[in-house]
Amino acid sequence: MTDPRLVSAARVDDDAQYEAGLRPRRLDDYIGQDRVRENLHVSIAAASQRGEALDHVLLYGPPGLGKTTLAYVIANELGAPIRTTAGPVIEKPGDLAGILSNLQPREVLFIDEIHRMAPAIEEILYPAMEDFELDIVIGQGPGARSVKVPVEQFTLVGATTRAGLLTSPLRARFGIVHRLDFYTASDIEEIVRRSARILGVPMDDEAAREVAGRSRGTPRVANRLLRRVRDFAQVRADGHITVEVARAALKLLEVDAHGLDEVDRRLMLTIIDKFGGGPVGLGTLAAATSEEPDAIEDMHEPFLIQLGFIERTPRGRVATARAYEYFGRTLPGRGLF
Repeated sequence: MTDPRLVSAARVDDDAQYEAGLRPRRLDDYIGQDRVRENLHVSIAAASQRGEALDHVLLYGPPGLGKTTLAYVIANELGAPIRTTAGPVIEKPGDLAGILSNLQPREVLFIDEIHRMAPAIEEILYPAMEDFELDIVIGQGPGARSVKVPVEQFTLVGATTRAGLLTSPLRARFGIVHRLDFYTASDIEEIVRRSARILGVPMDDEAAREVAGRSRGTPRVANRLLRRVRDFAQVRADGHITVEVARAALKLLEVDAHGLDEVDRRLMLTIIDKFGGGPVGLGTLAAATSEEPDAIEDMHEPFLIQLGFIERTPRGRVATARAYEYFGRTLPGRGLF
C-alpha cells in the first residue's frame, strides 16, 4: 500500500535514499522510545555475554516510527549481519527455507509486514524459531517422509503495523515483544535537529520546533518535512531555515499546526458534516472519501485518535467535541447561544 501524501507515515520511494543516511547505528544514538531502548540494551547485553543468539523480537506499532531502523540497530549492537525481506515477498515455503538454511550463526533475519505471510510459510518458521531446524518433506503421497535439517542459531526480528492480524502460534514464539508509540514533541525536535546536522542544513531551534510540531509524532514524517522545508529555504531564502521560513514552507505545503493535511481534514469534515459526527462505519467512510479502508485504518486513524479527534466505537467512527472545536463546527444539540 503506497500513499503519496507528504504527512503519510508509509514509506515511499523518495524516502529510501535519505533514510539510510539518517538512521542511527547504535542504541545510544537512537532518540525516543526510551522504555524499548532500555529493555533491548539489557536483552542484547545478556545474549552477548552468553554468546547466544538474541531471543526473537517482535516490533509493532503505527508506520514510520522506526521499526526497520531498530532492526538494523539490533544487528549492529549484536555485531551480526542482517538479512531483510518482507511477508508479501515470500511466496513459496521453499523461498523461506532457502533463506533460513543460508543464515550465518547469530545472524538477524528481519521480516517486515510479517502479518502478511501465508499460513504455509508460517509453518516453516515454527520449528526454525523454536528448535533451529527445518522440517522438509521429501517425496509425495504414501512414500513422503519428513527430514529435519538443522539451521544456525539466528534472531528473527518481525515488524508489523497490525499485531492483531498475527496468528497466535507465531506471536507466541517471540520472546521479546515491544510496541513503538508516537514520539514526544521533544524527541521529534531532537530528531529534526540531528537530521538537519547530518544534511548540513543551518536551522534555528525555533524552526526545528515548528517542523517537529507538525510531524505527527513520526520520525519519517519529520525527516520528509525537513527535506521539503530545506528545498523552500534554498529557493526562497538564503538556505538558512528560520522559524519564518519554516512556517512559510509548511503553509505552502498545506500542513497545519497539528500536522493535518487536506486528506485528514476531508476525512474529519466528512464525519462531521455528512454523517452528523457519526457513528459511521469504516466501509461507508471509505466510500464517502474515496479512500481505501486499510489506508484509513492504518495511516489516518492512529494519529487522529492520538489527537483525540476520532473515537472508535462498536457502531463506527465518531468525531469528538475536540474535533468540532478545531474545525469550527457546532456540536449537535448545542445552539449558538
